[in-house]
Amino acid sequence: MRPSDQKYVIAVGLHVLLGVIIYFFEPLAKVYFLGLLCYCLYRVVYTTNDQRVFEILKACAIFVGAEVFLRTTKGNISYEAGKYVVIAFCVLGMFYKGISGKGYPYFLYIMCMVPSIFVASTTLSFDANFRTNIAFVLSGPVCLGLAALFTYDKRISQKQLMEIFYVMLLPIIAHTVYIYLYNPSIKDVLSNTGSNRSAAGGWGANQVSAVLGLGMFLVAVRFFMKSPTLFLKFFNLGLFGLIGYRALVTFSRGGVIAAIITLIAFLVFYYLSINRRKQSELILMMGLFIGGSALVWTISTKLTDGFIELRYENKDHLGREKEDLTTGRSELFMEELEGFIEHPFLGIGSSRAKDQRIEEEGQGITSHNEVSRTLAEHGIFGIAMLVILLFKPLSIRSQNKRNVFFFALLAFWFATINHMSMRIAAPAFVYALALLNVTYEKRPLRRQQPAAIKE
Repeated sequence: MRPSDQKYVIAVGLHVLLGVIIYFFEPLAKVYFLGLLCYCLYRVVYTTNDQRVFEILKACAIFVGAEVFLRTTKGNISYEAGKYVVIAFCVLGMFYKGISGKGYPYFLYIMCMVPSIFVASTTLSFDANFRTNIAFVLSGPVCLGLAALFTYDKRISQKQLMEIFYVMLLPIIAHTVYIYLYNPSIKDVLSNTGSNRSAAGGWGANQVSAVLGLGMFLVAVRFFMKSPTLFLKFFNLGLFGLIGYRALVTFSRGGVIAAIITLIAFLVFYYLSINRRKQSELILMMGLFIGGSALVWTISTKLTDGFIELRYENKDHLGREKEDLTTGRSELFMEELEGFIEHPFLGIGSSRAKDQRIEEEGQGITSHNEVSRTLAEHGIFGIAMLVILLFKPLSIRSQNKRNVFFFALLAFWFATINHMSMRIAAPAFVYALALLNVTYEKRPLRRQQPAAIKE
């Protein structure tokens, strides 16, 4: 086994141990958070200038992977700490490395949020905490805008991008171990086919499903691209199965479906980018991967007494068809579109959608869909924001069509914001990674030596 592969296996083992230690002594989660922060700051400040972008992206990736784990274990200094840390590192990166002039639309994207703050100051109810509500709703979009400004057209090698994926995966492994220890037996907490907080480690199943779905994608990438030996193939496939099983039994479908969409996008473009010999190898590996995934599904079905099948068939625990496939999300979506239609120019104001539900229904259900929320709360400025997010990445794609991760990263962002909005930093940072100018190492040319001249 190569030294880099040995390092990977050891790192996985250490993060398994980390998950065990934090489960049995949860206060250490704060030490983990502060330790990561100090370590990443040290690496960023004291690295060489040509490596600084890489170190900043790794720092962001670590906190993106650890965000929901730290929320679950109360390791964060604040609820939104994950997004704030990503924002801070990206601002630090802009201080050191500047921004590309071509990325100015993302500055406009951030500016488009300002009118909704002024509107909110007049529309939010008296009981609403203005600062907290605005910060909660806009922290995700601001994180995306600043991360995009920093990453736009920054050069990075594919090898470095794989390293970023690697450090993002490791905290997710520790989180997965924590969930297994928190809830070893799924049957003990099953009573219906709804999202299950207990099966998700005691935290919101939607957020846990999303981050585990990201972990599924990251380990699948290693399976297909960084598993040169049979041992590593089965090691990564087993890791995928362990993460995938816990993602499934959260009973929150969004993260799993997002992972599948992202993985399909990656495999299609990866297949098209390699030669025929490697394509044949990839097809064989896909067969092994599908077989492993089918085994995970079978085990999940057995251990949940068939509840997981009912969940994905949109049925309740008695096998009856549910009326709403989206579990209430479509109603929220339509309400927010109505808000846009009634206030098409300036919108209803940041966080007003949630505030209205408190007034009308007595409960503040937050939006699950970033698209409808953006339109409702920002009006015509929301349209401009969505146009920038959807079409600006294409200019990077036109310059560099070799990045096999481009559409996969955008697919993860879009699928995630449509089932859980931007409650975590992952969709914002993953979107920003799609804007990197990924370069590839050139193979050294082997020139034939001229024949010796005979005397």
